[in-house]
Amino acid sequence: MKLWSKGNTAPQEVQHRIEEFTAGEDRHWDAFLAVVDVQGSIAHVNMLAKQGLLSEADHAILIPALQGLLELAKQGKLHLEEGVEDIHSQVELMLTRELGEVGKKIHAARSRNDQVLVDLKLYLREELLSLETEVQDFAKQMLALSEKHKDVLLPGYTHYQVAMPSSFGLWFASWAECLAEDLWQVHAAVKLVNKNPLGSAAGFGSSFPIDREQTTQELGFSNLHWNVLNAQMSRGRTEKSVATALAALGFTLGRMSQDIVLYLSQNFGFLRFPSAYTTGSSIMPHKKNPDVFELMRARCNRLQSLPNELALIQANLSTGYHRDLQIMKEHLFPALQELKSCFNMAGWMLEVVEVSESILSDEKYRYLFTVEAVNQKVLEGMAFRDAYVSVGQTVEAGKFEWNASLKHSHQGSLGNLCNGEIERQLNEVSEAIAKA
Repeated sequence: MKLWSKGNTAPQEVQHRIEEFTAGEDRHWDAFLAVVDVQGSIAHVNMLAKQGLLSEADHAILIPALQGLLELAKQGKLHLEEGVEDIHSQVELMLTRELGEVGKKIHAARSRNDQVLVDLKLYLREELLSLETEVQDFAKQMLALSEKHKDVLLPGYTHYQVAMPSSFGLWFASWAECLAEDLWQVHAAVKLVNKNPLGSAAGFGSSFPIDREQTTQELGFSNLHWNVLNAQMSRGRTEKSVATALAALGFTLGRMSQDIVLYLSQNFGFLRFPSAYTTGSSIMPHKKNPDVFELMRARCNRLQSLPNELALIQANLSTGYHRDLQIMKEHLFPALQELKSCFNMAGWMLEVVEVSESILSDEKYRYLFTVEAVNQKVLEGMAFRDAYVSVGQTVEAGKFEWNASLKHSHQGSLGNLCNGEIERQLNEVSEAIAKA
């Protein structure tokens, strides 16, 4: 079934080859939109009836039938049949089978263009809110680990060289604040996703006297795309905004994964996981490989290409709809699922992480404390540059003696992590996303 069919037929071989190429993987990804597609149709039919564009009798039989399809969709039982082009066609086909000609009336004042846009926005809104919950849970888990291990010191590095003292409290909490900042990009994406395009039709509006504010309210959108042409042009921009948010979150989680891979190696030995949480080697009996975090790192790194992939798909497209935009689903939908899976897996792994105590007692970390020695001399009255030279000379002479006691008290430092402020940031962005 094709909503655009005018009754003429092409040779079957030609028709099959064209359909196979143009549909691609779209039928598979349309299954993800079944629930929201029916929800969009229910809101549209309610609006048509209120505007007098659909009789009370037709409305009275269409809504129960659509609600039945909605229940099927929620159960995962609304599938695209062979020969049906997309989810919109499947819904209309099933209604027409059940109700006859009245089933075809749900398409009045709509185009597949605004149907798929509504579907995408409802689906992406749900997925982003689900992702935000996953990230929030993980970030707060990092704060709990920060508090638990706040007094355990570990080396800080710059240029992969021993630099200054850090702590597990500082390290774990840093990822929580990174994620709080990344979530503002999710907020920006939700703001764009949460605008109603329904009624824009093919991008040029409709001569039907529809009420776009009614469907906006019924579908829970915070606003609508007022200009109908802009509503259609939001296709592609919306997906790219979501992709940018995913890439930001992936960048943070990927970088954390890299730290964990390093910290698990024998050369570092800062972290440990139970053997069951690692994998082995086919020839080296001693190996305990961090495969989970290596694959997490790779998947998060791959996400960095996503905004550019979507930008290139729509590069140089003129105003209006183009079929090129269809391909975005097969890039964006799996990325959403994969990132949620990565955060879920990272949280599960870190439930059993063990940190190494007394790492800095090893003599190879003695020079972590040179800055502490410089600062102490300054506090005793020496000019900073003179103190720097003085300590540097003891290092060069091999006579530097270190003191591992630390007195960091400023906001966000080893002795004053300000984790309550980071949690406040997480709650603030969560509230903003909920209101977007």
